[in-house]
Amino acid sequence: MPIIAADGKPPAERLPHRSVAAWCAVAVMAWGVLAAWIYHLQGLALSHYDAKAHLVVARRVIDSITPGWQQIGAVWLPLPHLLNLLPVQVDALYRTGASGIVISIGSMGVAAYAAAAMVLRATGSRAGALLCAALLALNPNILYLQSTPMTEPLLIALLMLGAMSMHAWAGEGGSRWRRAAGLSLAAACLTRYEAWPFTGAVLALAPWARWRSGESLSAALRDAIIIALYPFAAILVFLVNSKLSIGHWFVTGGFYVPDPRLQGHVFTVTSAVWWGAWQLGSLTLVAGGTVAAVVLVVVALRDRQRAALVVPLALFAVAALPWYAYFEGHPFRIRYMVPVVAAGVAALSLGVGLLPRRLQPLTAALVVAGVLITTRPFDPGAAMVLEAQWDRPNSRARQDVTACLPLATPRPTIMASMGSLAHYMQELSQAGFAIRDFLHEGNGDIWLAALNGPARYVGWMLIEERAEGGDMLNQRAVKDPGFLAGFERVCAGGGVALYRNRDAGSHAREGARSGVADIRSESGTPPGK
Repeated sequence: MPIIAADGKPPAERLPHRSVAAWCAVAVMAWGVLAAWIYHLQGLALSHYDAKAHLVVARRVIDSITPGWQQIGAVWLPLPHLLNLLPVQVDALYRTGASGIVISIGSMGVAAYAAAAMVLRATGSRAGALLCAALLALNPNILYLQSTPMTEPLLIALLMLGAMSMHAWAGEGGSRWRRAAGLSLAAACLTRYEAWPFTGAVLALAPWARWRSGESLSAALRDAIIIALYPFAAILVFLVNSKLSIGHWFVTGGFYVPDPRLQGHVFTVTSAVWWGAWQLGSLTLVAGGTVAAVVLVVVALRDRQRAALVVPLALFAVAALPWYAYFEGHPFRIRYMVPVVAAGVAALSLGVGLLPRRLQPLTAALVVAGVLITTRPFDPGAAMVLEAQWDRPNSRARQDVTACLPLATPRPTIMASMGSLAHYMQELSQAGFAIRDFLHEGNGDIWLAALNGPARYVGWMLIEERAEGGDMLNQRAVKDPGFLAGFERVCAGGGVALYRNRDAGSHAREGARSGVADIRSESGTPPGK
């Protein structure tokens, strides 16, 4: 049975209104281009350490001592880096992050289209669709993230596509929506981990709504299983890649120092998630989205023809990821609640769309006004903008370290932990350094061999001594004084210390490459494979 919207019209009669969703996408992307240019002029496009690190992960697949698919890694999900893999090989795009920013801007256009189309399909409300696009575009934290190479914009786009497709399938069925939903969920599950609980939630809610709308339970479950095969296959591929590249099916820790203020404290963790969503989205959005979510559930339970209204509420399941991470002790990062804000935007816009038509424009305007009272575009004090600048003082201090590094080519190979200093490796591209100038965890056997005697393989070493208690090289040096035998400390800044091999003259890049050949020879692997 097809969905009947709040205006009483079936979806087929509202198809011409899809142009509203398209114009929402165009407007959001045009606004996004302006925002990206403004943040670029302010020097904030790459101020977040993870923005730089994402560029490095994409670049190192080709630019590496040991290039290959293993460089995709196993901590971050691969899709953002695969999309940026070829563009980021261009030095100008890598150094500025421009290609990643283009992906982010395009992603927010897709998010605006999908969200607006979903509101139109569910309610027929143009005011609700426009409100959805406006709230996404005007939020200073989302606006900042779409001006960087961060992965949250791509996640939001795929979440909205998944919610829209699953909502349409729940109301109308059909192989087209089933396929679109499966592909969207698979792509989302390969982008960020927040998509995993969302996928589980939407695969539970949508079949229920499909059954309640008049489909047989067996048919609804059969189609849901077919949809679920897409994200299941995507996650399986990721897990296999993780096992093959680092020897573990799934990485759950080892890259942060647990925060005892959060670890194991249910109330504190719950409060942190709620507070983070409030700071990012405003009290109007959080409160309005919560009320709207309750209304959507009530309407779906009372009216079988509108049962699909519960499907977009699966977006709130993204809160499970930061909640679990904080409960396990992960340090608080406010950006983890950005997808929760997007969920609130969708719920609030759908709620406005259910109001009597004459009240919708005024209510939408009041919502925007209420949000803008506490948040405004380009706010230098926005939570995400402030978090992105945590590392700026360290970045300036690291310039002293950069000045100590050898600039002439061929350069001696530099050993550094990419888990801690990927952002600094990207910064060093401004001084002409490539990723293949570094020996890092992604280099597999040679990295492991160098941990037992780095003087044989590298001429220099960069060690993070402060952040997160120091990186793995710092911890090894503390536990084993002989680890730095043959090295002398040259300079330090921003928490990073630079060590020089006293015999650095004989450890140019060829030294690391010959080490690779030696290890391959010992393991029986032909050189060049």
